[in-house]
Amino acid sequence: MTGGWSMKADTAESLWFTGPRRVEIRKTVARRPAEGEARVRALFSAISHGTEMLVYRGEAPRDLSLDLTIPTLEGSFDFPIKYGYSSVGRVYETGPGVETLKEGDLVFAFNPHESDYTLPELFAVKLPPEIDAVRGVFFAGVETAINALLDAAPLIGERVAIFGQGVVGLLITQLARRAGASLVVTADLFEKRRALSLALGADFALDPGDQAFSDRVRELTGGAGADMVIEVSGRPETLDEAIGAAGLEGRVVVVSWYGDRRAPISLGDAFHRKRLVIKSSQVSNIAPGLAARWSAARRRELAVSYLGELRLNEMITHIIPFSDAATAYRLIDERPEEAVQVILDFKIEI
Repeated sequence: MTGGWSMKADTAESLWFTGPRRVEIRKTVARRPAEGEARVRALFSAISHGTEMLVYRGEAPRDLSLDLTIPTLEGSFDFPIKYGYSSVGRVYETGPGVETLKEGDLVFAFNPHESDYTLPELFAVKLPPEIDAVRGVFFAGVETAINALLDAAPLIGERVAIFGQGVVGLLITQLARRAGASLVVTADLFEKRRALSLALGADFALDPGDQAFSDRVRELTGGAGADMVIEVSGRPETLDEAIGAAGLEGRVVVVSWYGDRRAPISLGDAFHRKRLVIKSSQVSNIAPGLAARWSAARRRELAVSYLGELRLNEMITHIIPFSDAATAYRLIDERPEEAVQVILDFKIEI
């Protein structure tokens, strides 16, 4: 070990879901890196208010296999499971053959919530040394938002409607404006998120409880409907509203994952006569039509650059010590109107 780095103990703490709405922090022995691996000491870790909360609540399909692109996940969706995928830390030790990382580098990793972990070099995203470490936890959300816009393929001057203004929804709002949208209409149940949406680029941020969102979008577009609708609320019941908000030959891009919940939708006359396209956007893959020019590496580089450009700090509502992680999950689950991005702080002394 070099550069003044030291560890008080060769142990780690990992967060496990042991059942629906049950959180446990377990101690384990930290593994030394093998060839091509790096060991990271966590600084911050972001909780996903969408996919991760489905897992926390036990609403993910129990027979679903773990994401093989995150090699450090453990357990199963039938519990217990070590989960999470937005960790930022500093490289503490490198194994033989590691070329792109050195001790002290700030990195993002698709890794569960744990204090110390070892992973292949290729799975660590090196962050600029000048960036505030806490901003790095947004990398996963920024990459997802970029992928959604690549799938949606917005054209300059298009009118865009976005359902849901959680972290990914707010990022999509910012990127849609950068992509040249002439009108951005958003909707969210919570006042805090609607206010943020307006501050970050939306022209209108609507409360779906006041009026059917699809009706309001049609009013704001002179009856035409939106050219592009992005559903990122995580609520299955909103998909039908998203379909209703789209105009002739419009497209509906579904970023939400609903877990084991079903989305009730009507595919009757309006859907057929408007010749709508409903498309899934999932960050594990890039649209085949872009493969000649886009790669995961190119998308990653763009996401890293946006960490220094987008307005991210305003979305952080709570930073909670890792040791009190159970409180963080209860906050998101029981008082979602108060939270946008909740971050776990490992309070590492180096």
